[in-house]
Amino acid sequence: MKFALFYEIPVAQPWTEDSERIAYQNTLEQAVAADKLGWHAFWTVEHHFLSEYSHCSNPEVLYGAIAARTEHMRLGYGVRLMPAPYNHPVRTAESVAVLDLISNGRVDFGTGRSSTRLELEGFGIDPKDSKAMWQEAIGHVVGCWTNDEYEFQGKTWSMPKRRVLPKPMQKPHPPIYGATSSLEGHAQIGELGLGLCSFAVGQSPAQIKEKIDIYREAQTRCEQPIGAFVNSTAATFTMMNCAPTRQEAEDVARRSFEWYPKAGSRIIGALAEWMAEREESLGNYAYAQSMHDHDKDGSLDLLSLDYLQATQACACGTPDEVAAICAEYEAAGVDLLLCLVNPYDIPHEKVMQTIELVGKHVIPQFS
Repeated sequence: MKFALFYEIPVAQPWTEDSERIAYQNTLEQAVAADKLGWHAFWTVEHHFLSEYSHCSNPEVLYGAIAARTEHMRLGYGVRLMPAPYNHPVRTAESVAVLDLISNGRVDFGTGRSSTRLELEGFGIDPKDSKAMWQEAIGHVVGCWTNDEYEFQGKTWSMPKRRVLPKPMQKPHPPIYGATSSLEGHAQIGELGLGLCSFAVGQSPAQIKEKIDIYREAQTRCEQPIGAFVNSTAATFTMMNCAPTRQEAEDVARRSFEWYPKAGSRIIGALAEWMAEREESLGNYAYAQSMHDHDKDGSLDLLSLDYLQATQACACGTPDEVAAICAEYEAAGVDLLLCLVNPYDIPHEKVMQTIELVGKHVIPQFS
């Protein structure tokens, strides 16, 4: 199992004029340190309008800065939002290709469709159309990468024959991943021959194993991958804090580890309210309903670090304790563990401590 840093780039209130600049400068310093300490990759989200939770709306600019400062780590889109009008497929193909060239072939291309009312409504996207647009867009991107000249006529986008430049360094193209939370989504991503980004924060390795098993079984039925090859890498993510003592790790992590899953559930759960207002079915966003219900009945407020620790739904403790939890993820079938080292407001020096301790004492155990 390999290890990647995973970033939302939160900016906790109260804000100052310098809050966002500091958040980005800290992220750059952390990425450079991780590159030297043997971390495999650096992934970030693309999110819009999510105050405090994520101020990472234009990650490809950040990737360029990190590519220029690092030598070894791969750079992961976690994920590029594919429906219109978030990102046009041609602009996506160009952006990823440029990053692949300047990083000397270090790009992993994660894709997704978005799952929040704030973003979907903000960009005027009908939720029931998002999955079809996501899948159509991936096909167009692959076509742009793998053909000298390419044209397409789809339901959402069309383009007359053009030469889309540049082409990526990795041939036939960078590995492609699909993000999902639902069981149905895990099966679809497997059937399409995509790598898996299983977004299951707050879930135990046993629960993640169930989802990865669905993905693996579905991938055996993939006869024609949507990319030029099958990517069989299964990634999931967990919150992580590592310290010399368990007490320090828990003291540092508690506020952020409890805040993040609650905030995320409320942001996604608001989609259920929106669809109810529209008198429409949630369809393949059905998982948003349970998040909404847990929020309204008060059970979401009961989520605690003690519960996360007891269910092995985070990695928090000494290097040996963190390694033991990571071994559970590996046993569950995880190939790439995306480590959320700052879910909310963990101080920069404590994030750096986690990166160093995991790099020196945990990652070598999985080499």
